[in-house]
Amino acid sequence: MTSGHRPAQRRSEQPLTKPVTEALSGKPGVEVEGYRDYRGVPTLGAWVWLPEHGIGVVTEVDRVEAYRPLTILHWTFRSLIGLLAVSSIAIFVFTLRVAKLQREAQKASIEAKQLGQYTLEEKLGAGGMGVVYKGHHAMLRRPTAIKLLDVDKVNDASVERFSREVQITCQLNHPNTIAIYDYGRTPEGVFYYAMEYLDGIDLQTLVERHGPQPESRVIHILHQICGSLYEAHSLGLVHRDIKPANIMLNRRGAEADVVKVLDFGLVKAIDDAKQAGLTAANSLTGTPLYMAPESIQTPNSVDGRSDLYAVGAVGYFLLTGHPVFDASNLVVLCQQHVDAVPIPPSQKLGRPVSAELENALLSCLEKLRSKRPQTARELAQLLSRAPTAHDWTWELADDWWNRRERGTLPPQPTLAGSNVVGRSSVFDQTMIGVLETEPEPDHSG
Repeated sequence: MTSGHRPAQRRSEQPLTKPVTEALSGKPGVEVEGYRDYRGVPTLGAWVWLPEHGIGVVTEVDRVEAYRPLTILHWTFRSLIGLLAVSSIAIFVFTLRVAKLQREAQKASIEAKQLGQYTLEEKLGAGGMGVVYKGHHAMLRRPTAIKLLDVDKVNDASVERFSREVQITCQLNHPNTIAIYDYGRTPEGVFYYAMEYLDGIDLQTLVERHGPQPESRVIHILHQICGSLYEAHSLGLVHRDIKPANIMLNRRGAEADVVKVLDFGLVKAIDDAKQAGLTAANSLTGTPLYMAPESIQTPNSVDGRSDLYAVGAVGYFLLTGHPVFDASNLVVLCQQHVDAVPIPPSQKLGRPVSAELENALLSCLEKLRSKRPQTARELAQLLSRAPTAHDWTWELADDWWNRRERGTLPPQPTLAGSNVVGRSSVFDQTMIGVLETEPEPDHSG
C-alpha cells in the first residue's frame, strides 16, 4: 500500500493483524521482533484488551523508526573499529619505516668506518650473529678487532646473547683466552665490543696450508688450550664450540706460538638458570666434526668433559691432518661420534706416535665421560708425560714464525683421502647463532 499497490482482496476480507487478533482473544502482548501491519510495513507494537470497556488498545511504531538509534550506534561502532584498524596499520607502517631508517643510519655509520671512538678498517669476517672488523681506538691507536651485532638481526634475544658473550668472556683472564677491551652501543643503536686483534693463523688454516704438525708442537698447542678451558670450567662455563677455526696461533710480543681461544658465543653455564631461554632446549649447538656424543644426544647435559672431547678431536686433526671421523653426511657423522671407535692416530698416519700422546687423545675421545680426563688440568698432565712434550722449543717456534713472515715457509698439503677436511666442509659450517671469526688473510705462502 505504501508503494501504491492495491490488494486484490477487499479490506473486510483481509485477515486481522497480529495485535488485533490477540487483543480480541483477550491476550495482552508486546512484539519487538516485528510483524506486518495492515499496510504490510514491518512494525513493533503493544496491545491489551480492556474487558470493562469492551475495547482493545493497540500502539504501533514502524520498525525502522524504532531501531534508528540502534542503527546509528552500530554504524558508530563500525566506524570506530574501522578507524582503529586504519590507525593500527598506520602505526605499523610507521614503525617499519622508523626501523628501516634506524637500520639505514646504523649501516651508514658502519659504512662511514666510524663507530664511536673506533675507526673501522678492513672487514675480517662474518657469521651468524655479526661482523668483525679490524680497527683502532681514536686515542689509544692500538689495533683492535671490533665485533658488531648484525643490524638486520637485532632483536631482544640476539642482543641478550651478544651481551652475554661479552660478559662471560670478560670474566676470563687467562692469557690464552682472547681479551675484551670495550663494549657499547652507538647513538645509532649499533651494538659492538672491542677485543684484542690477532694477526696470526687459526689451527684450521695451519693444517690446511702446512699439513700435520709435529707431536711436540701439537702438545704445546693443546697444553695452552687446556689452560684457557681450565679457567672457564672452574667458573662453571662450558665453551661448547672448541674447533680448529676457533683457536688462533699467534706471535704476541716476543713470544711465538701463543694460543688464543676465541668465540664464547655458545658458552653454556653449568647452572642453566644463568642462561634460561637463550638456547633452545635440546638444540644441536656446536660444530659436528668436534662434538662429543652427549652434545648430540642430550645437549643440555654437556659439561667440561664435553669440551675435552673436542680438544682431543682438535689434537687428532693437528697430528694427522684429518678429523676423527670421515662421513658423507651429517647424520652419519653424528652417529659415528656416538658409537664408532676412532682409528688410532699412528694407524691414520702410518707411522709411530708416542704412546702417551696417542693415549691422551684417545682417552679424550671416549664415549663415556667417566673414562675421559675429568679436568683440563688432568689432560695437560697426561700430555706432559709424552717424551716429546718439551721438544718444541722457543727457538723452533721463533724460526717457524720468522720463515712464515719472510714467506719462505713452504706449504705442505694435507694427507689425501678425507672428504671433510677444510673450512668449506658442510659440517664445519653447521653452527647455531654464533659468529665464526675469520683470521686476517695470510699472504706468506
